[in-house]
Amino acid sequence: MGERFNQLKDYLAELQNVNTAAGLLGWDQQVMMPPKGAQARAAQLGTLSRISHEMQTSDTLARLLDDVGAEIDGAAYDSDEASLLRVAEYDFEQATKIPTHLVVKLAQETILAHEVWAKARANNDYKSFQPTLEKIMDLTRQSAEALGYKDNPYDALINQYERGMTFAQIKEIFDGHRPQLVDLVAQISKNTDKVDDSPVHQDFDIAKQREFATWVIEKFGFDLEGGRIDEAVHPFANSTSINDVRITTRYNDDFLNPAMFGMMHEAGHGMYEAGVSQNLEGNILASGTSLGVHESQSRMWENLVGRSRGFWTWALPKLQETFPQLKGVTVDQFYGAVNKVQPSFIRVEADEATYNLHIMLRFELENDMLNGKINFSNLPNIWNERFESYLGIVPPTDTVGVLQDVHWSAGLIGYFATYALGNLLSVQYYNKAVQDHPTIPDEIASGEFSTLLGWLRENIHQHGRKFTSAELTKRVTGEQINSQPYITYLQEKFGGIYGL
Repeated sequence: MGERFNQLKDYLAELQNVNTAAGLLGWDQQVMMPPKGAQARAAQLGTLSRISHEMQTSDTLARLLDDVGAEIDGAAYDSDEASLLRVAEYDFEQATKIPTHLVVKLAQETILAHEVWAKARANNDYKSFQPTLEKIMDLTRQSAEALGYKDNPYDALINQYERGMTFAQIKEIFDGHRPQLVDLVAQISKNTDKVDDSPVHQDFDIAKQREFATWVIEKFGFDLEGGRIDEAVHPFANSTSINDVRITTRYNDDFLNPAMFGMMHEAGHGMYEAGVSQNLEGNILASGTSLGVHESQSRMWENLVGRSRGFWTWALPKLQETFPQLKGVTVDQFYGAVNKVQPSFIRVEADEATYNLHIMLRFELENDMLNGKINFSNLPNIWNERFESYLGIVPPTDTVGVLQDVHWSAGLIGYFATYALGNLLSVQYYNKAVQDHPTIPDEIASGEFSTLLGWLRENIHQHGRKFTSAELTKRVTGEQINSQPYITYLQEKFGGIYGL
């Protein structure tokens, strides 16, 4: 490549270093930092966010983008060079719309907000978090106005996580499969006695939980030489490099599912980041293409693999060695236990059949908050009323209700929809992988995951951010995002478990 392209690549590598350093400080805040460090951390991340935004919007970068456009004219669309320029131009265009002072203010407020939220959640005290939430929502609204939109300010926020998608498009997807979800859950509710989940509700030593879950994700392909596992209030994954991927989980000593499936979920995120082509290391392309695609990877390993009958045919004997109290449990009994459908309060612990309903609730509330349709003092009541209409139960506390998720304190408004989109994409991608390699289900049942992981790395992971989610999905499956494969998967799976 030419001189100007190399200069652009070097400049963007410096920008990436600033951003990953900020990400590492964010990881430290949630995993290691003492509570009293919040004020200093807000100042540190405020400084880094200012430096990043100034670099992202500089005249130097603008000139390099123009020069490189002429220098690599004619390069193939999917080449690393054309992709780097295309994504850099998009990032530049987005960043120049938001004033630096607003970027810094949001970074500082969300760092402080995390500590306020964590304390409020622990104390079941929404009122102590309300002023912070209102402040973050106001700053987010200012960001949406700066970014611009055609129909709905929420579109500007969704676009940050799922490029090109709008509130109307996502609502259409959600409305299109909500009735089928509600009907499936209603059918299952008539046969709840067919599944007993008591095997996963026992006393489970936390150290042994960690040992077993670590064994599983290493078998999946999560490399602990290039990654680590820690605890956090709300599980998440973070990478500062293709070769430095960090995941977190949380443990319950009387419920096996949260940590076990949480580790599988976050490992899915981690393996995506670690699977990006090494040619893109230190590059703005070295990350997932969108959060919907990212969630497709975590949900695939958690559910299509980790909650499959084949997986437990292989893994249950090892789990029984770890926890002898499970010795008398059969594969069918355990498969039913980890797939029991039961409306629950906590999103990250929700079963597959009800999970998207949790997302639809948050999606609608975020849109209403952003558009000034909600009185924040009444938000817990609104949450509970809608929760009951969707899932038939009312959260007994705000801790397991409106305060349960970290996202609003982090300013991640517009993020939630990607979880449901990821569920839909996980099935589309998995179906294509099995179509290409019909032996995958049998391999999972024997503890062999390299074919599936290899297919994902070849078709999805290696590309990083080179393509939008719509482009990538079309390349991989020949289709756009579609809810019907997901509904068919749920109907077949739970129809078998519950005898529908």
